Amino acid sequence: MQPTDLADLIRRTAIFAHLDEFQLEMLARRMRWLCLPGGQYLFEADEPSEALYLLRSGSLGVFDGPSTLMHQLAAGDCVGEISLLSGGNHHLSVRALRDSELLRLDVADFEAMVERHPTTMLAVARTATLRLLQNQHRVPSPNRPRTFAMLPAHRGVPVRELAQQLATAMEPYGHCTVIDAELGRDRGSDWFAEREAWAQFVLYLDDDRDPEWRQRCLRQADALLLPALAAQAAQPWTEFAPGHPARTEHRPRHLLLLHERGEPERGSAQRWRAPFSGSLMHHHICGEGDIERVARLVTGHARGLVLAGGGARGLAHLGAIKALRDAGHAFDAVGGTSIGAIIGAGVAHGWDTDTMLRRYFEAFVSSRPLSDWTLPLVALTRGRRASHMLREAFGDSEIEDLGKPFFCVSTNLSGAGRAVHRTGPLWLWLRASSAIPGVLPPVLHRGEVHVDGALVDNLPTDVMATDGIAHLTALSIHGGMALRAGIDDVATPPWWRLLLQQRRGPRWPGLVSTLARAAMVNSEETSERCRALAHRLIVPPLERVGLLEWKSWRRAVDAGYRETLRVLEAERKDREPGCDSL
Repeated sequence: MQPTDLADLIRRTAIFAHLDEFQLEMLARRMRWLCLPGGQYLFEADEPSEALYLLRSGSLGVFDGPSTLMHQLAAGDCVGEISLLSGGNHHLSVRALRDSELLRLDVADFEAMVERHPTTMLAVARTATLRLLQNQHRVPSPNRPRTFAMLPAHRGVPVRELAQQLATAMEPYGHCTVIDAELGRDRGSDWFAEREAWAQFVLYLDDDRDPEWRQRCLRQADALLLPALAAQAAQPWTEFAPGHPARTEHRPRHLLLLHERGEPERGSAQRWRAPFSGSLMHHHICGEGDIERVARLVTGHARGLVLAGGGARGLAHLGAIKALRDAGHAFDAVGGTSIGAIIGAGVAHGWDTDTMLRRYFEAFVSSRPLSDWTLPLVALTRGRRASHMLREAFGDSEIEDLGKPFFCVSTNLSGAGRAVHRTGPLWLWLRASSAIPGVLPPVLHRGEVHVDGALVDNLPTDVMATDGIAHLTALSIHGGMALRAGIDDVATPPWWRLLLQQRRGPRWPGLVSTLARAAMVNSEETSERCRALAHRLIVPPLERVGLLEWKSWRRAVDAGYRETLRVLEAERKDREPGCDSL
């Protein structure tokens, strides 16, 4: 690369943008080119700082410890400036997420440049301060891939058609170009760097299973797209065998399961996921709308829905979902806790609004799942009616069989705390997520004890935010959940007097309501933080609906519907031209 070409690249970097043409060319002559293979460290924590680096092409990850990805750096970003300013050792590690090219400016050359151009120090200090603020909060950044490798599992997968459809679906978020073996074979690294600089997204396509070109696709990719025909027997990808260079950590892998029918084939995801180890997302593709959803998910433009627990008050989610759908809002991923998880599973399953209203009315109001009272040695109810209700609603489906990505949260009392479930029997983990301690028996699974997720995280927006979902709609059950008493006392009176008092008007809170409310107290502080992560927060007023007043379902549904319309109308007014916004 000529110094003038390097100068063009350096000019686009905020730290050096103030330099004139002569200064940029002089700086370019002092920089050294460096190639860093995917998976290799640029530097590790506690190593001395020796240089400032400018990423020309590829992708770098900034890690806190061996596995926590804090930030992802793209072409044009600088790294190493914090340690360079402090003069000490590196605090975090940086390694290549894929094959990368960098420009290195040694510390002596950096100091000489600052001596001649002091304003450079101000630009570096600003960049370093922003990076320090990010590191201080220790919040992992969402992964925003720009280059993708589409690697089919076997012959017969219509990868070229799929690649073109996916590229078209990515266009609303930036230009996408497709590079296949015919176009990219025998090209040099400069050629690929130019294409990646020109396009927002690059899709490297292996459509003839040429081993050399397939390796090139792997080296160029921020994320891997792995299409397969769902109905066929699962086959392992050779690239993910132990010791293969494709096993670079923190490179997102997306399994694309193509279905001939209009719905996911039961068990296909579990079968195709089996050969993999480590993190893997899977996506069912049954039609054009699914390809658009995958495009949003893999590029970091997806929209997620998170539903909170809240007993009978959670039926407000049904009204909110109806209002959102009526207004044209759809969601690419769903998660929730307790009744929020149960209703969210219906959304992920693809049920329409009328089906959801009918099924959940039958499940919670007609079937009375908390009516199988028993001697309270473990809980007030046996839990069989609740389990039967969930089996009736969802059958033997696995979470992996749902049409959209879904998770639910339970509390693991065996030491793990919050447990996030993305795989396994759907009814089982919904039952665990809603197991109110003392009301429903816990779920015992492989020696561990699971109860209601509301104990630790009643509104798990943090889980979905970590997944890289760009826009979060959260439905929170919050206001008016405090229990009130009509009498001051510390011990219950004889049963006959208590019964008499309760007939005259509620004075002592009921046992079931007390247990249900107690299950949610510990997560209030967490829920406050999680509410702040939502881009659209809906909190229906539900003071007139008790936690277990299932007969008030219509009141809850209507409250959710009206509040959602109010929130959407407020959003519309904020978008109007000339509207002042804070």
